[in-house]
Amino acid sequence: MVAAHRNLQGIGSLLIMNSPSPSRPALSVDAARQAILGALAPVTGWECVHLRAALGRVLAREVVAPCDVPAHDNSAMDGYAVRFGDLAPSGSTTLAVVGTAMAGQPFSGLVGVGQAVRVMTGAVMPRDADCVVIQEVVERHGDEVRVPAGQRRGQNLRRAGEDLAAGGVALAAGKALGPAEIGLLASLGVGEVAVRRRLRVAFFSTGDELASIGQALAPGQIYDSNRYTLFGALTRLGCELLDMGVVPDEPGTLEAALRQASEQADVILTSGGVSVGEADYIKDVMGRLGEVAFWKIEIKPGRPMAFGRVGSAWLFGLPGNPVAVLVTFYQFVQDALLHLMGVSPLPARPLLPARSLGRLRKIPGRREFLRGRLTPQADGWAVEVAGAQGSGILRSMSDANCFIVLEETRGDVAAGDLVQVQLFDGLV
Repeated sequence: MVAAHRNLQGIGSLLIMNSPSPSRPALSVDAARQAILGALAPVTGWECVHLRAALGRVLAREVVAPCDVPAHDNSAMDGYAVRFGDLAPSGSTTLAVVGTAMAGQPFSGLVGVGQAVRVMTGAVMPRDADCVVIQEVVERHGDEVRVPAGQRRGQNLRRAGEDLAAGGVALAAGKALGPAEIGLLASLGVGEVAVRRRLRVAFFSTGDELASIGQALAPGQIYDSNRYTLFGALTRLGCELLDMGVVPDEPGTLEAALRQASEQADVILTSGGVSVGEADYIKDVMGRLGEVAFWKIEIKPGRPMAFGRVGSAWLFGLPGNPVAVLVTFYQFVQDALLHLMGVSPLPARPLLPARSLGRLRKIPGRREFLRGRLTPQADGWAVEVAGAQGSGILRSMSDANCFIVLEETRGDVAAGDLVQVQLFDGLV
């Protein structure tokens, strides 16, 4: 399986200035992110799918509007279509009501001098009418309507093509299709769209201590949660998944698993086995089969994270601790996958200021991501840590609604100090 590569042979040179070395043991968060995105290029395959199957997919080609939306000038409100020039500049104006225009049932005549037509929301504007007066402000007496002063030419109208003009670009290539985009395409009568093929991602966990759900735990074993965490994150992105289970901490077995994954997937995600322990083999096996760009980042949690390639597949070797898996996935892997999927531009990850409700301990040197709870207060937004912050405590991720992001140079935070937060909404 071949993913699109911007510079397979040059990935090493791309990182020479920033890669780990004896004098610089780890990449900064920003340098790691830049290096990853700089090495990748979107997949090139595409397919046509029905509009109802396009949710979450990425447009492979721009969509040009085949018609105006709306297709005609129409009323934005229930009321009366009138000629603005007939209205007195002061005082009220009495007009004769000569007909009704309903949505889907246009008024066939024209609006003459001193006349009005009853219109409903969405109805085609009668000829020669250029103003809609809402029904709440008029007085209706039989076949006459009294219109107060203060109306404006063009009020309460929706002009033909004001949403989408025929011949214009309705959606650009690289747009991820959400509910609004699906509706927009439907408004143009578009039934099928060209989308990039789904990204193929293989993933597995490493560790002799891991047991899969359904197995009895042997002494010293724990259930593997990381594969299920990654399954959820990858499924939300719409990836095509290859779950390879738990791979034992044995170099030959790991090498076979990576070879198989590289032949079937565009991207390989592993969890565990990238630190400096005696049984942590991922980095070494990556080096034999392909290329390791870097394996340490100035981040907490998640310092050991390997990035490189095996065969033609990109590989992210994530840490083994459950929270570190999520932090590194959301800070590095997710945007990398979106980039490979062809999403352009990548979604913004804004940092918002909030007041810390408690003291936060921090040693300068790494960018830290604490799990936090953001709440509204009388004087603005405030945030507190969501329970214990150990990298193995997944419950704190479930209890949190944001990351508290503490920059590399920052030390301890006092209660009341401003900190930056990254909302989970739109991220996770």
